[in-house]
Amino acid sequence: MNKLQVLLLLLIVCFVSVNNAQEKRKIQIEYAGKLTIDEENYPGAKVLTRDDKQQVHIIHGGSNMWCDKAIHYGEENFVEAYGNVSVKQGDTINMTSKYVEYSGITELAFASGDVVLTDPNSTISSDTLYFDRVKQQAFYRNGGKVVKDSSGTITSKIGRYYMDIKKYQFVKDVVLVNKESTINSDYFDFYSDTGFAYLFGPSTITTETSKTYCEKGFYDTKLEVGYAIKNARIDYDHRIIEGDSLYFDNNQNFASATNNIKVTDTLNKSVIKGHYAEVYKAKDSLFITKRALAITVQEKDSVFMHADKIMVTGKPDNRIVNAYYNAKLFKSDITGKSDSIYANQKTGITKLINIPRLSAGDKFAKARKPVLWNFENQMTGDTIHLISNNKTEKIDSLLVFNHAFIISKDTLSTDGYNQIYGLRLVGLFNDENVLREVNIIKNAESIFYARNENQELIGIDKAKSGSIKILFAEGDIEEYSRFNQVDGDLIPESKYPQKDKRLKGFDWREEERPKSVEDLFSDDPPLELPVIKGLEDYIPSGQFFDQDMLERIKLAGKGEPHHNKAARNIPIDHESKNLIEYPNEFEHPRWFKSAVKANISSMATPDGKSVADEITGLGESDGHIYQVLSHTEGTFKFSIWMKGKGKTRLRFQRADKDYAVYNTLVINLTDDWKEYTLTGTKKADGSKLRCLISDIQTDDTIYMWGAKVIEVKKE
Repeated sequence: MNKLQVLLLLLIVCFVSVNNAQEKRKIQIEYAGKLTIDEENYPGAKVLTRDDKQQVHIIHGGSNMWCDKAIHYGEENFVEAYGNVSVKQGDTINMTSKYVEYSGITELAFASGDVVLTDPNSTISSDTLYFDRVKQQAFYRNGGKVVKDSSGTITSKIGRYYMDIKKYQFVKDVVLVNKESTINSDYFDFYSDTGFAYLFGPSTITTETSKTYCEKGFYDTKLEVGYAIKNARIDYDHRIIEGDSLYFDNNQNFASATNNIKVTDTLNKSVIKGHYAEVYKAKDSLFITKRALAITVQEKDSVFMHADKIMVTGKPDNRIVNAYYNAKLFKSDITGKSDSIYANQKTGITKLINIPRLSAGDKFAKARKPVLWNFENQMTGDTIHLISNNKTEKIDSLLVFNHAFIISKDTLSTDGYNQIYGLRLVGLFNDENVLREVNIIKNAESIFYARNENQELIGIDKAKSGSIKILFAEGDIEEYSRFNQVDGDLIPESKYPQKDKRLKGFDWREEERPKSVEDLFSDDPPLELPVIKGLEDYIPSGQFFDQDMLERIKLAGKGEPHHNKAARNIPIDHESKNLIEYPNEFEHPRWFKSAVKANISSMATPDGKSVADEITGLGESDGHIYQVLSHTEGTFKFSIWMKGKGKTRLRFQRADKDYAVYNTLVINLTDDWKEYTLTGTKKADGSKLRCLISDIQTDDTIYMWGAKVIEVKKE
């Protein structure tokens, strides 16, 4: 065979292959009960109707369609199907509706009237539905419902189904309902095979026992576990849990939180703060650490408790707080410190407990011994009990067990201290929460700086007795009585031995005394919070009616573009051209700038494929950036993706000296990418259209991407 013969053979094979490919792309009529030609109503078409035996059967590219009536435009490779329409693709995709129109060139089906599309994973129902066989995607834009047996029912304004990866993407008014919970969200990605749900924008997950809010989150609808970030919050049983990151398991009634945690008990008027927490709802317990702080909110004076770890247990009417290790207490009139603190909110008893694992000779033993300060008095002992009246929110009494020691500085001397020591101490408070009476029981020892009515020092009174009763007034000793006194002397200060001015065990710890809530954390190591990676920002899907589809639609209308049947149900605004030039390059001179500068940043764009530009204010005035369009009238939609900090506005204005505003959108920026959209109408007032991003201040940093202005035409 010579070269010419080989070439001819190849040409023939190619010609046959092309013809076969074209034949395969043609819509085929497999069966029709009746064929009618009606050029007056359906020029160039065949009208096909069913008979008593079966429906009209149509085939294209591996898909089968049945209907009661079909209008087939052979030259345009287009078909309209009416009545009990059923479409099957392979063994998995089934769609039923009242009407379907389909182009063999675009391979796009438009269905309307009680549309139901099913696959092995789920069922979509809507009044109208687009099905792109090329991309294997289904799309609705006027409300729809998706049913997944194990995960529940999802409704939304806009929905898109990626059949290859079993992914749904829902936008606007999204609601998922199943037996266990209800989810509401703005943007909702759902994988039907795994039951995984990703929430973006203001979202809630509501169950019988709790409600979770976040603006970015994940939820496993099968296992009923998930996590929430960004303004995350869980409400249940009079408790509100807030934090940078919340994990929850609805099966175990368990939640954990990380960074900047706040747990509010609305019933007991208490607040717990920290940077890592675990909550067990069934056990009514809360564990929190990393700068843990418990606040009992009172009308007149709140109580603050800090420790390395805090545990809250018990029902709301019998709640107990345990603070472990380096525990501290602060109230305006009383403060304390001990190894551990126990507080019973029902009985009003607070216990400052010594650490038993340290011996008396341990260098930390003295520092860890419980200590309490009330105005001028310092009290220490092995264990201290503080008893309060929950109704009056006042301190009632004080008990100190073993090695009770009370010290107050003599205010008129340089280094004089009134001291009382004994086995036990019982103290009573007045209505102002000031220590009024102290009784030292058993083996009492005391040193008092005795003064006359003119506050002149008489001498130093040192004695031993069985017990002592002291009355205080304004922080000073008003009177005292000794019982079963063993010995005692009143010695002038000049003759008093220096070494005897301190009782055994004396330890003045004023430098440890918390003077404010901030002082409670003075001994804590530097706080290093973990970086929460969480979820990536919401990545918007490309347009369903993208450039590829529009090219296919354009191809279907060749020769008759003004009567392109494949284009008649395509939303007009999706076909509009972006009127903005350089939509991602804000540093370009086409963008006019005033009191702002634009630079390329390292911030990834919402689609993760590039980097966004950064816009910062220069402080000379309210900064703005804009483009002027030549359009003089019409309705326009201005959209742009932004994130950052500050407040800005999108505006449509007259592009002349008047700068009259047609419409404005005020925007409070967040740390997440979000697409903002402004729609406005411009009348024919003789001016051009100015599309403006304004009110950019010195401290504002804004990342921008994807600016777009389209003219919205009436269909």
